[in-house]
Amino acid sequence: MERRERADAARNRQAILRAAEELLRRHPPEQVSVERVAAAAGVGKGTVFHRFGSRTGLMLELMSERAREFEQAFTEGPPPLGPGAEPVERLVAFFADLAVLAARNGNLVSAIEHARVTTKAHGEQRREENPIYRSWHRHVSRLIAEGRSDVDAEQIAHMLLGTLHMEPIASQLRAGQHERLAAGFADLVSGLLR
Repeated sequence: MERRERADAARNRQAILRAAEELLRRHPPEQVSVERVAAAAGVGKGTVFHRFGSRTGLMLELMSERAREFEQAFTEGPPPLGPGAEPVERLVAFFADLAVLAARNGNLVSAIEHARVTTKAHGEQRREENPIYRSWHRHVSRLIAEGRSDVDAEQIAHMLLGTLHMEPIASQLRAGQHERLAAGFADLVSGLLR
């Protein structure tokens, strides 16, 4: 039987996530500490650690909230992003929407990377072990395999998704050039699958 979250715990969770989101909007990621988030949310630092485990855990949960809507769109939404379009059209739409998501959440992505680099905690996930990444990778590799059964779809999916973490690409996203990135992905995917 699944336990229901207490009302005060749910309020605290939302307050913490909104505080982290607001701080990331106004400050560089390295300046968004658990202490600052806790103070902005009106809770103790221990509450944040108890709820999310670490700064990385907090940032991943915030990203997970945003990624759930995106996942629903590419698994259940209308074409071309959702089912019903050809693999190449779905991949072009996926990477266009992913570029927008990454551009809008650049500080959050940077905060996750910063937290991973600076953490000393054991048990932190590698990027490819993260459920969000696994979902995206599974989707991209499946569409590549549908379009081209003669290539290593899993490897190509890692290569495509991995480009989002390269500094030149991250710099373009910070500069608001998500359309340029989407066009580049469209060229790559079209060349691969046509």
